[in-house]
Amino acid sequence: MKNILLFLFLSFSSVLFCQTEFSTRSYDFGELEEYSDRFVDIKITNKGLKKEYILSVKKPTEVVYIVSGQFMDKDSSLTVRLQVNPKKKGRFNYSVDIFTSDKNEATKIVLKGNLLNSPRDNMGAFQSCPTFGERASGNSLDFELTVVTLDKETREPLSKSQVTLLQNGRPIGAYKTNKAGKFEEKIPLGYTYFYGKHEGYYPVEYGTYVNFKRNYIVLELERDKRINEPILPPDPPVIVAEVPKEINQEEPKEIVIEIEKELEKEVVLPKEAPVALAALDPNDFSDDKFKPVNIVFVLDVSSSMNQGDKIELMKFALYEMVNMLRPQDRLSLVTYSSQARVLLNAAKGNEKAEANAKVEQLKASGMTAGGSGIKLGYKQNLKSYLDGGVNQVIVITDGAFNRNSDDYLKYVRKYKKKGVNLSIVGIKNNEKDEVKMADAAEKGGGHYIPIQKLADAQNNLKQEIRVLSYKY
Repeated sequence: MKNILLFLFLSFSSVLFCQTEFSTRSYDFGELEEYSDRFVDIKITNKGLKKEYILSVKKPTEVVYIVSGQFMDKDSSLTVRLQVNPKKKGRFNYSVDIFTSDKNEATKIVLKGNLLNSPRDNMGAFQSCPTFGERASGNSLDFELTVVTLDKETREPLSKSQVTLLQNGRPIGAYKTNKAGKFEEKIPLGYTYFYGKHEGYYPVEYGTYVNFKRNYIVLELERDKRINEPILPPDPPVIVAEVPKEINQEEPKEIVIEIEKELEKEVVLPKEAPVALAALDPNDFSDDKFKPVNIVFVLDVSSSMNQGDKIELMKFALYEMVNMLRPQDRLSLVTYSSQARVLLNAAKGNEKAEANAKVEQLKASGMTAGGSGIKLGYKQNLKSYLDGGVNQVIVITDGAFNRNSDDYLKYVRKYKKKGVNLSIVGIKNNEKDEVKMADAAEKGGGHYIPIQKLADAQNNLKQEIRVLSYKY
């Protein structure tokens, strides 16, 4: 009799002192595609009078979790996010035990669903990402990348989307997605820039490293909800390149990237641009309308340029600019990071292969000696000074000049008097740095040119050179 009473007392106490409530104890993911979100948030609320804790979480290896906090005060909550990563396609059923400080027994959470496709790495939002130091295993020529395009809101796949891949600032392939909204292709390992477009949607673009662990990329496109006027934009610009022979052993094919732009931003020209220039074809750089140019690019190759897509956008913009130069033009490249140095010395405009090879070699690392870079850029410009031409230093950077840069404005004023002006290209600058860069460009007699995306990189720098050298 005593044992029965003790059992009833313990059972009653367990119920009485259970303070935490779970928002759900089971979740059915339904049918999961490769690209589907596969996590659920479990809200745990403390209904008691004292602080409670999550003691531990016991789970199978196919489930990972994160917790939003360490403890719950009275009437407060925290969230446990559980993500499933099935190792094979088909139905799954996992049990997760969450131990809280108010209970002797675990609260069991059941997760079930049906994975329709064989799993790939890096699909989940909380799986570990590859690090720069990791070395991929396997033969790089056997590396196969899968790209999926989705409607961002509905998560429905988008068939016949156009996706272009760039590496080292150059296009390496242009593809269309199939009925399932995807394509699979063998490409080189490494940092890759993705540009995706679909009729009725805004284009999407971003860069990331791809390797054997990160071989599945999802591009989410947002529907274009603007009410467009019945005015057609000019034909979009194209970029032509060759498919790398080590990937495609067939005859080289042209890769065409059609970069869509918002109607109100078809051609970006500074406010001071002559009205007559805006009436010309934006690709017109003819001798009779434009002066010869002597341009020294001062390129930021500090470690911050490795963040995001910055150095890829810079390279792409430089390739586009090199292609427009004429034999009478002059081009020099100065780089700066911890130190400044001359990379290309006054090449003629028709020496495009040499110039492009130098651009291709650019790597980002080190500090930001922007002041030293500007000073060296001015000195380099004077060495190839063109009488009757345009002599310009153009800095390309992602931010303010940090190291040994306090007196660079003194050089800006000094060389402006000698006929050498300064423009600044900002690669994904923040608002604070934009103000500083625009002020420096104004003092230097040039303009501030923003580059935030691929269309900017293709057009804005070229238009600045056209504005500076226009004869009329």
